Amino acid sequence: MGGSSYQHSVVTTQQRSSMTHCPGNIELQNITRVSEFHLLGLSEDPVLIPILFGLFLTMYLVMVLGNLLIILPVSSDSHLHMPMYFFLSNLSLADIGFISTTVPKMIVNLLNHIRVISYGGCLTSVFIIFGCMDDLLLTMMAYDHFVAICHPLHYSVIMNPRLCGFLLLLSLLISLLDSQLQNLSVLNFSYFKDIEISNFFCDPSQLLNLTCPETFSSTIVKCFVFAIFGFIPISGIFFSYYKIISSILRIPSSSGKYKAFSTCGSHLAVVCVFYGTGLGVYLGSAVSHSPRTGAVASVMYTVVTPMLNPFIYSLRNKDLKNSLRRLCSRLF
Repeated sequence: MGGSSYQHSVVTTQQRSSMTHCPGNIELQNITRVSEFHLLGLSEDPVLIPILFGLFLTMYLVMVLGNLLIILPVSSDSHLHMPMYFFLSNLSLADIGFISTTVPKMIVNLLNHIRVISYGGCLTSVFIIFGCMDDLLLTMMAYDHFVAICHPLHYSVIMNPRLCGFLLLLSLLISLLDSQLQNLSVLNFSYFKDIEISNFFCDPSQLLNLTCPETFSSTIVKCFVFAIFGFIPISGIFFSYYKIISSILRIPSSSGKYKAFSTCGSHLAVVCVFYGTGLGVYLGSAVSHSPRTGAVASVMYTVVTPMLNPFIYSLRNKDLKNSLRRLCSRLF
């Protein structure tokens, strides 16, 4: 089923080889407009398919349950109605959306041996929205720690509910803008260099890298995406932690320094995992000539990272663990 649909939607092998680079004259090259793309699977070995199915299903269920165990206590316990937990619960919600856009579809594709996704399916993916939300929420959490440590006397005034709601709405609007810009940019192109997507999922950002020919507008969109996903959030986090570390070093007692560091330790660990795996995916795809290596590396970024976040926060947070115990005692 997947193979015949794939063959119906693509051009011949000779034409596909000419699509790896944008030709000077598209009409002379006779590049066929495509309506479907071929996803790269994690393995071709039929013996590994049931193992991968069980592994990813387990990881998905653990991730959803772990993040729900953060959202439920924060929403039900008035002691946790603070800016830090407000952003944390929304980060958990974004993580659930982030992984739910890729893993369930991948599990279905593993069972049905489908490697094809439609052009419309790529454009309607909301993966980029939740990914951008994750990025921006981590930046806002860094700002929250900055205010808490550097301006503790004014914390409740600065981080008021109105500002927290505004920052959350702003992150959602920026994420939607980023996603729509990529969609609109891709829609301006009718031809692509290739129909092979070197990943187990598809979203507009990947199609943007396959557009043919390269234009000034697509370059501008790519720069905007880099600014939203990389430069601005990382700069904000670095600036916040520069100020945080400077303030902590001025604390005279070692116990005070430890308490201040432990306040932002979980967030710093999540930031390192999030950007570390993202950088690993980028470097892995740049160094390795194997597309499957890049696909496996992207699993770390899209699956493993959202699964680890609840463990990092819950294991280091006494308030969250106590609230979870109270919630469990009320339910059972």
